[in-house]
Amino acid sequence: MSDTPFGFGLPPEEPDDGDEGKKKDQESGGGQGPANPFGFGGLPGAGGFGGGPGGPGADNPFAAMFGSLNPNDLGAAFQQLGQMLSYEGGPVNWDMAKQIARQTVSQGSPDGTKDTSVGPAERRAVEEAVRLADLWLDDATSLPSGAGSAVAWSRAEWVEATLPAWKELVDPVAERVGTAMGDVLPEEMQAMAGPLIGMMRSMGGAMFGTQIGQAVGVLAGEVVGSSDIGLPLGPAGKAALLPVNIETFGKDLSVPQEEVRLYLALREAAHQRLFAHVPWLRSHLFGAVDGYARGIKVDTAKLEDVVGQFDPQNPEQLQEALQQGMFQPEDTPEQKAALARLETALALVEGWVDAVVHAAAKPRLSSADALRETLRRRRASGGPAEQTFATLIGLELRPRRLRDASRLWASLTDARGVDGRDALWHHPDMLPTATDLDDPDGFVHREQIDFSELDKMLGEAADKPDLRKKDKDEGDGKGDDAG
Repeated sequence: MSDTPFGFGLPPEEPDDGDEGKKKDQESGGGQGPANPFGFGGLPGAGGFGGGPGGPGADNPFAAMFGSLNPNDLGAAFQQLGQMLSYEGGPVNWDMAKQIARQTVSQGSPDGTKDTSVGPAERRAVEEAVRLADLWLDDATSLPSGAGSAVAWSRAEWVEATLPAWKELVDPVAERVGTAMGDVLPEEMQAMAGPLIGMMRSMGGAMFGTQIGQAVGVLAGEVVGSSDIGLPLGPAGKAALLPVNIETFGKDLSVPQEEVRLYLALREAAHQRLFAHVPWLRSHLFGAVDGYARGIKVDTAKLEDVVGQFDPQNPEQLQEALQQGMFQPEDTPEQKAALARLETALALVEGWVDAVVHAAAKPRLSSADALRETLRRRRASGGPAEQTFATLIGLELRPRRLRDASRLWASLTDARGVDGRDALWHHPDMLPTATDLDDPDGFVHREQIDFSELDKMLGEAADKPDLRKKDKDEGDGKGDDAG
């Protein structure tokens, strides 16, 4: 479990003056740490009420959003504060999330690369890579193509296209926290405190929107497609790659750019096949997130203190309460079970993609082994997928599970063939469990239930009552004639 499951924020940038800069940054309260679990200090233009990055307002979310707050900025600052407090939507202010994500993207990534519009040549290269990848995958899996089209996205386009999926992922978690804000007062007092509760919920929605906007904006600078985190974030049937990020990913690998693009296209196309032809998989993964959200517990004692003492003229008070861990979720059995299901399912998805792509690429790309290991190490070193999930829902993907899952799928291919391996996706109860990942040989050679035959029998049984009714009606008719 992550120590800061709601701790969205930009990764700290490397100071220009090395270790000395880091020391100064820590002394001034800059960057992220236990004292700032929501990570507002990393927002673009976070100058603080005192003016500089290390000023007295460096840990203040309003300072982060409003900038240096000199007299010229004061009007704009209060206008934005008014917009935040007047928000009356769901648990997350998604308009603010989108705005901050776009701002983060426009500033460029930490490596200095800027977002650029995708040109015709890059679009053609992506389309050709996905087309060729689908041809190669036909020999490696029995699942047919799941990509109706191939698209090349800029980082900003990735943000726009994936926000609906982020909304579905994050809203259950944020909703639980927002509900707790209204439940801390006795029912007879809630009517009188309505405006205050509404204000706090508006601020909570803005804070969640800020966190998510930061996370999505940073992630847009690192992902290479729509499926980097193992979930279908983009529209169904669209295999998407980000040319600017692919170029950055491959520049230090000593591998031709065409091979890098093709290998990543194989991974994207494999994900598309899996989610297009395993209809229950998406709801299974997203349902595990929702199950986790239902297990969140809020420290209502702390929340009651804040509600009772909250001063609308001192909005920093709510931030101070957040820093005390008021919304830290507890390790409930429901959460642990949901996270276990999600972690295992994601490992199986990523392991299957890894095994299938390797089978398709190994005979055709000289760099297949190097690219495979590079992507595995990216996971192991805490790449974008792990960091985002850890801060979003408290989930940390374990690279050991991904490697175990890949070995299990490869063993299944050897023992049962491509068709037998892919048939396990027909029903969730047929998939390996976390225990099976510890003993892949035992699972590979275990007798499996044929759920397709079971479904056929259930279908036949469902038809039998109609047949019996027909026979009964015919029998009744004959009896009438005889009478």
